[in-house]
Amino acid sequence: MRRHQNTLYITSEGAWLSKERQNVVVSVDKKEIGRVPVHTIGALVAFGRVMISPPLMGACGRDGISITHLDEHGRFLARIEGPVSGNVLLRRTQYRWADDNEKRLPIIRAIIAGKALNQRTVLARNMRDYGKEMSGDQRDKMQAVIDRIAHITRRTQKPSLDAEALRGMEGEAARFYFSVFNMLIRGKRKKFRFNGRNRRPPLDRVNALLSFSYALLLVDCRSALETVGLDPAVGYLHTDRPGRASLALDLMEEFRPFMADRLVLSLINRRQIRAKHFDCIENGAVLLNEEGRKKLLIAWQERKRDELIHPFLR
Repeated sequence: MRRHQNTLYITSEGAWLSKERQNVVVSVDKKEIGRVPVHTIGALVAFGRVMISPPLMGACGRDGISITHLDEHGRFLARIEGPVSGNVLLRRTQYRWADDNEKRLPIIRAIIAGKALNQRTVLARNMRDYGKEMSGDQRDKMQAVIDRIAHITRRTQKPSLDAEALRGMEGEAARFYFSVFNMLIRGKRKKFRFNGRNRRPPLDRVNALLSFSYALLLVDCRSALETVGLDPAVGYLHTDRPGRASLALDLMEEFRPFMADRLVLSLINRRQIRAKHFDCIENGAVLLNEEGRKKLLIAWQERKRDELIHPFLR
């Protein structure tokens, strides 16, 4: 089983990253605040105003360590990477399959079915663990959504459906899922009410957490694809668009519910994240501040250490 290396996240404004022997050294105001051996890092993600020395960039490119720059709120800015790795024959096969409807449709079907099943699992697990805390109407609504998503999952297996019909079913499952997402937030947490998915910019604290965690997941999925030599830009569910990592977006769909959504719910329900960890901007946007980003990043790294065994590998 392949084990992916750690991702180094840098959130300190004005940080300077340099290379000293075989270590990445992090300094702020000319004072060293940490160092990490290069061989333990698989990717480096910098938030906001973070500067990186040319020798370190060269070493990262040589060793296959990608460098991703995000703004302080998690929006993608740029990416630096060394020579493309992997087998060119693999990428050529990927391109041919993306243009072949018979090859493409089973992949789209599997992505959507996997995402819907994981959404259903998140809801069913909540019903199992905390259903007694809900009112009768809430339990009925939650169970109806669980049944509806299960029905959508079964419908995706119809061979007569084309790509557009399958995408429509993915959107339908997402609407049902997020219609009861607020019920997964336990306790009277008025400042963490969820009234629907919104982004660019997020307009409430829950959406700010979801958007930031999705950005982290996208970085990891893109790095995983490049590690095995696939082209992150050529996808199947997500159509080609300049500047968009379509295949990385495809890959992350199945991971959203149990990697990102459950992490966000855990942070809220365990009161690890609070209203003070957000900034409200004049245009109505709600964004994580530096302290909030650090808390989410620590939790994200802990979640990634969980070992999962695929049923086919048992």
